[in-house]
Amino acid sequence: MIMMPVRSTQNWLPSIFNDFFDNDWMVIANATAPAINVFETEKEYKAELAAPGMTKDDFNVHIDEDNNLVISMEKKTESKEENKKEGHYLRHEFSYSKFQQTMILPDDVDKEKIGAQVENGVLNISLPRLSEQEKEKAKKFIDVK
Repeated sequence: MIMMPVRSTQNWLPSIFNDFFDNDWMVIANATAPAINVFETEKEYKAELAAPGMTKDDFNVHIDEDNNLVISMEKKTESKEENKKEGHYLRHEFSYSKFQQTMILPDDVDKEKIGAQVENGVLNISLPRLSEQEKEKAKKFIDVK
């Protein structure tokens, strides 16, 4: 199950995702948190995270001990750069300095083949789905004695 911020009054996911993603699955902790899109095809789920000005070095994407997908982002700015500026901001809304989102993955995600890349200000995460045969192979059968 992928978990993403959503207000409880929103119901924009297709019905198949309502099974995976309860309406309470996302809580926006910060009004400046990046927007996240999630969509699916027969072969994969895709997550897109708006990240203007970010580079691949600003992200950490990993699977935690509970098999959740964790996306964290931190923009490291040099204070020397700030001192070199000839002016100052009158309004500064680029405030994605630090962000973390944990998503509960659906059971049919192939965790070994998850990929991520940053392109044109968007972090794209590919979550390939297991085929029916792969799901069958992944089952662990316990020998009853």
